[in-house]
Amino acid sequence: MRDGDTLIKDYTSGPVARQLLGFAGPFMLSNLLQTAYNLVDMVVVGQFVGPAGLSAVGIGADLIHMYTFICMGFCNAGQVLISQYVGLKDRDAVSRTVGAMFTFILSLSLLISALGLASAGRFMGWLNVPDEALVYCREYTVCCTVGLFFLVGYVMVAAILRGMGDSKRPMVFIVIASVLNVVLDLAFVSRGMGPFGAALATVIAQGVSFLLCVGYLWRQRDRLGFTFRLRHLRPERDALGKLLKLGVPMSIQSCAINASMLFVSSRINVYGVTVSAVTSVGNKLSTVASIISQALSQSGATMVGQNFAARQFDRVVRALATAAAVGAAFAAALSAVMIAAPEGVFALFDDDPAVLAMSHRYVLIAVLNFFGYALRGPSTALCNGMGFPVMNFVLGILDGVVMRIGLCLLLAEALGLGVMGYWLGGALAGFTFFLVMFPYLLSGKWKRRAPPAAA
Repeated sequence: MRDGDTLIKDYTSGPVARQLLGFAGPFMLSNLLQTAYNLVDMVVVGQFVGPAGLSAVGIGADLIHMYTFICMGFCNAGQVLISQYVGLKDRDAVSRTVGAMFTFILSLSLLISALGLASAGRFMGWLNVPDEALVYCREYTVCCTVGLFFLVGYVMVAAILRGMGDSKRPMVFIVIASVLNVVLDLAFVSRGMGPFGAALATVIAQGVSFLLCVGYLWRQRDRLGFTFRLRHLRPERDALGKLLKLGVPMSIQSCAINASMLFVSSRINVYGVTVSAVTSVGNKLSTVASIISQALSQSGATMVGQNFAARQFDRVVRALATAAAVGAAFAAALSAVMIAAPEGVFALFDDDPAVLAMSHRYVLIAVLNFFGYALRGPSTALCNGMGFPVMNFVLGILDGVVMRIGLCLLLAEALGLGVMGYWLGGALAGFTFFLVMFPYLLSGKWKRRAPPAAA
């Protein structure tokens, strides 16, 4: 790899904190803007449609996230492999990994879309969607499922670029798409298209973002060594095998967590449209917290991946410490706002009196969610950056099945706390990654593992 290459960046030397924050900064903005897709949907639909629309968009978005995270596990796996190959200075392996990602992940997105469309009605029943929101939820979900290819495509290309150490280009593309999404949201929903209009605006914006990303890779094909020709798009056995070996556990982890969230959501929806709307708003507030968590997790995973492969263990620890400090500071700021003005925060989405009255009960849950995400970022950065498939699988089962579902049923059903028990169980489960990975970090056992890219 050439020293002057601006497409692929080496993070195995230099000031760790400055590099991490410089890399994570554009990533945070990208996440903020990508999160704005659904937040804008929620705000616009809440103002024009009301609680039924909020419930529909919230439930539909959770289902689409489930589809997305199946593919995102393989995107994250590809990013980790690319970052480790950068640390090993192996450009040919980077090109082979990119080819395997394009062919496998985009094909998988089409398969999931087909299955999702065929099962849309069945999912509406399983999730106990309130009657007032049922038609809206079906329209929103079907439209987003059709456009899943574009969302997954953007996430995949962004993962490729971030694996190479480039977080600025994905930010530029998502800025353009976010502005387009806001304009189309207002245009479609205000003209009576409801949640379907919000979904259509999001799909169009995601399509633009994906095409811009692919166009950039095409212009950089000579420096990347990936030309989009058939010989590069036909995945090599070794590259695909490593992607699957690392990606399957990551996808299982994401699926277990998101499936458990859908299960909890289905139990909460039984309490009616107001509770469902409050939960939907609460989930979106958690999504704001996840902006920093995901940025620190993904940028941290790239730095951990490069330095872990290069056996620069002290840099790995410093990167994780920086990520934890930044995440905690952001969680504290969000918590202060939520504690000071819960009704004001919820009123941004819906000024329904019943929703605002219930916002006070959600303050503790929001604070726990904020700090759970803050600690989750560096924890997943260590696990993903090392490329530890067994740990990913274990964490997914612990978080999704044992902790989230177990705690929710214990608190809500066995102890009779009702909806508060479901909220509290989900929030406490968010600390699972930290409770497992922090002792593992202190033990030093992770230093004895070999990077998957070197196998």
